[in-house]
Amino acid sequence: MNHDSAILRHPGLLNRHRCRLLVVDVQEKLLPAIVGIRDICRRIRFLLDAAQLMQVPVLVSEQYPQGLGPTTRELSRHEAVSTSFAKQRFSACDTLCRHIGLSPSDAPDSADGRDQVLLAGIEAHVCVLQTAFDLLARGFAVFVAEDAVGSGTDRDRETAIVRLRDAGAVVCSVEGAAFEWCETAEDAVFREFSRLVRDLRADLQGQSDDAAAASSAEISSS
Repeated sequence: MNHDSAILRHPGLLNRHRCRLLVVDVQEKLLPAIVGIRDICRRIRFLLDAAQLMQVPVLVSEQYPQGLGPTTRELSRHEAVSTSFAKQRFSACDTLCRHIGLSPSDAPDSADGRDQVLLAGIEAHVCVLQTAFDLLARGFAVFVAEDAVGSGTDRDRETAIVRLRDAGAVVCSVEGAAFEWCETAEDAVFREFSRLVRDLRADLQGQSDDAAAASSAEISSS
């Protein structure tokens, strides 16, 4: 459906017509070192599902894939992914802008009207953070899905979130971001979107229950 252009929305909210999703470096050889990676990948897959449903462009970056391997298959094979690109710099900003067709002097929305970037991926304190800072420097509105970024330690991730927020990035959750894309229960995709949300919550609860059961079993056997 067409949203009423007369409705005034806060600039701190995502808009699916102005946004693109960038998944940063969720590569096979990096995954074992990341705290909570299973939940992170599930939440990113939810974002991909929602982006496909609401026609938000999705790009995927890979840091030195010759050595660190490709993006994990559960994400790279998703139909929502329109572009994947390799990089050497920790920041994906310059490579992203080249793929969009932006020169350093161009306004962020000059190529296709999209000036928002939602970030997810790893590691929060390295590639995600540097990408966000450089995008902010280029004038983009940067959003970071706090529950879909990870690092090798909780401290590194938490420090990155603080720095990102202090620098001007909007910190959000995957559900919150997707609801902002959807915007209204009157949207034609809302019924399908609601199913995606229910599936995500059920999967995360199931994983939490499995972890709790495993922890209890370990305590009982010790």
